[in-house]
Amino acid sequence: MKKISALALAVLVGAACEREKPAAPAVSQAVDLAAFKPQFDFRGRVVFQSDLDGDNEIYLLTRDGVRRLTDNAWSDEFPRWSPDGRRVAFVAKPAGRYQVYVMNDDGSGVVQATRSEHEAIEPGWFPDGRRLAYTEERKRTIGRSYEMFALDLETGRTERLLPKFDGSNALPDFSPAAPLLAFTGKKTVGWGVYLADLETGESRVLTSGGGACRPRFSPDGRELVYVSSSADGKGDIWLMKADGSGQERLTELPETYDYFPAWSPDAKYAVFASGTKHYPHEGTWSLALVKIGTRRVIPLFRSGARDVFPDWR
Repeated sequence: MKKISALALAVLVGAACEREKPAAPAVSQAVDLAAFKPQFDFRGRVVFQSDLDGDNEIYLLTRDGVRRLTDNAWSDEFPRWSPDGRRVAFVAKPAGRYQVYVMNDDGSGVVQATRSEHEAIEPGWFPDGRRLAYTEERKRTIGRSYEMFALDLETGRTERLLPKFDGSNALPDFSPAAPLLAFTGKKTVGWGVYLADLETGESRVLTSGGGACRPRFSPDGRELVYVSSSADGKGDIWLMKADGSGQERLTELPETYDYFPAWSPDAKYAVFASGTKHYPHEGTWSLALVKIGTRRVIPLFRSGARDVFPDWR
């Protein structure tokens, strides 16, 4: 794949799920990928982001090993599988502003999806696979604001996703079973997990107290995994029903930051990233699984670098 660009992807992390800018990427270096194997015999394919070779690239993990889908001098980040598993949306910055790109599942056929006048980040697929949602990041006099947009991949038409929402909204994830959208929002102080009805445009908050973000729907649309810092002040993976009820903590790892959850295709596990220090600063991040029924945490992949943003198909 030809080089696309570096992306200092803003990430919702920390006690209030605030955003931080990663440090500049290091120089790319040669890595023997054959030396890396998953630590757990799983089925399916996990795409993720890692700075294993010195800068952020998109990798594919299977039970047989790991391979690089992008191979560039700059950063490629935040991969998301399309509903049919044939394409991957991700973010990069060829020039000027961050934009969303789409490639085939083998890393070929890279096309630019967004052409926004603002930073376009954090893609999520509509269930029909014909549209993408993404977040526009806009600078203000003090701080930044975030708003989600919908993009028709065939026509290029864009529109505001939640025009009725009064506040910052980001990180879209769609229910596969109902016209519902889970997202991270903030109206005053503190980020929270929200649920929007796409037919009415109305939304409501599912969490309280701030410090919650990154909801992801289960394959049947009945549950959400998400991140909350309410228990240990760092971040854990939590589970709740899609209506916000039955909230429970899945990971209890006070020594690490646990973020970026996504479901296994059979809904028995959630894959997530676990780090020794607040992302994206120094420290290593590795991929792990938590079994939904037992809360057992299982190491999945560790490169010694920062392995983050997993998505499983």
